[in-house]
Amino acid sequence: MSLIDGRKTAEIIKNQLKVEIEEWVKSGHKKPHLAAVLVGDNVASRSYIRTKIKSCEEVGMASSFIHFDAQISEDQLLVEIDKLNSNPDIDGFIVQLPVPDHIDEHKIIQRIDPKKDVDGFHPVNLGKMMLGLPALLPATPYGILELLRHHNIETSGKHCVVLGRSNIVGTPVSILLSRKSDVGNCTVTLAHSRTKNLKEITLLADILIVALGIPEFVSPDMIKEDCVIIDVGINRKDDPTRKRGYRLVGDVDYEQVVDKASHITPVPGGVGPMTVTCLILNTFKTVKWNAGAE
Repeated sequence: MSLIDGRKTAEIIKNQLKVEIEEWVKSGHKKPHLAAVLVGDNVASRSYIRTKIKSCEEVGMASSFIHFDAQISEDQLLVEIDKLNSNPDIDGFIVQLPVPDHIDEHKIIQRIDPKKDVDGFHPVNLGKMMLGLPALLPATPYGILELLRHHNIETSGKHCVVLGRSNIVGTPVSILLSRKSDVGNCTVTLAHSRTKNLKEITLLADILIVALGIPEFVSPDMIKEDCVIIDVGINRKDDPTRKRGYRLVGDVDYEQVVDKASHITPVPGGVGPMTVTCLILNTFKTVKWNAGAE
């Protein structure tokens, strides 16, 4: 078994990116700037944003944290997004999800300028991705592709099974891996909560990507020997032996399947660090596009 270490991979990419950004700024270009918007005080969201800001600092990129009270109206938030769209100093920004229930997240996503949509959620970016055109890719699927690339995992001709059909992970990664590209050319099966005979399908997978949000759902009898497993899930599981009273687990029963897999991502430390890194890659990409350098 070979561990697909997202932390180490992210560090390698960030070190390369740091050099590129230093050279970019030395050549007279502006320092890339990523902004993160938080509505309310969701503890996990605040933690994610801190990680993003820290990563920006590590690669020499500017960052801003913009915080709004949970009671901000949808219309007010849309106005604030318009300000970020028109601010030439901001190269890319995200609105951290989830947003409070009284705000329609689809309206928020669609209001973001597609050229600054470094989360890759805007319909324009998703449409371009579908057509194989240059686009800002959704950060987590982008991170999965980079993990497969950096660990030299062959995808061409392989059967990839994706569990989960969200617009954030499952659906876009199924499209990306089916495309004609260096990390792609898979035969892809997209399965979900209404899929019948799920075990029969997962047993066919050469590559299994799991993004269900169900703790330790995938068991050893659901995978074949030497399957490559990408576990996107991150869930809290009660554990009285831990100081904080819980531990983080994925959607795969790691301890039970690890000896059966050829490659596997840990949780935490697998896909998560790559999502943050790909937000930064997307931000630098927007800067180069705007300068006509890519």
